[in-house]
Amino acid sequence: MRTRPAAAVLAACLVAAGCGAEESFTPTDADHDPTTRIPGVLSIDYPDIQHVAREQRVAYKHLPPLGGSHDSFWAACDGVVYPRAVRTENMVHSLEHGAVWIAYAPDKVAGDDLAALTARVEGQPYTMLSPFPGMAARVSVQSWGRQLQVDAVDDPRIDHFITATRGNPYLTPEPGASCGNIGDERFDENAAPPFDPSPPGPDAKPDDKPSSN
Repeated sequence: MRTRPAAAVLAACLVAAGCGAEESFTPTDADHDPTTRIPGVLSIDYPDIQHVAREQRVAYKHLPPLGGSHDSFWAACDGVVYPRAVRTENMVHSLEHGAVWIAYAPDKVAGDDLAALTARVEGQPYTMLSPFPGMAARVSVQSWGRQLQVDAVDDPRIDHFITATRGNPYLTPEPGASCGNIGDERFDENAAPPFDPSPPGPDAKPDDKPSSN
């Protein structure tokens, strides 16, 4: 688990003189992970994951989760704005496909701020928005293995993060896999399975399977 502190990133930028507003955060063959230049990004590897059934819980170490074991079916993630919190195991599967998930604290974000987040998502492929009860931060942005938490909806790091991670073929296990709505009992965006705020029970799967070594 790695979080690059803002001070360290700022110092590196000053030395390189490369942190101007026009700096590109698009991944390239020479720069697989532009999030290393975004202050405050949490980075975690999930090398050994598994799919779980619809009734199975995963004991995620981080909430909102940013990867790990997940449901066999993904949440619809092509510009979908969910009005209610959605089952995390489905949302994490969408991250595996290259989606970015913007989560917000429903008791802290409303009105114009919520409208600003909605505008970032509607009509955008591989992007989804939902409330996430109990968050300490006002906004948390997740891609596979990466997370950025901020308190201002106009924080420019949100857009930098989206550019750096959405569909990133170097970071995403299944880039380009479907983000469309399955539309039946497996997952229907119009009747999405709800988020369960209760602690996972003893039968919950770990978010990353223990190594067999």
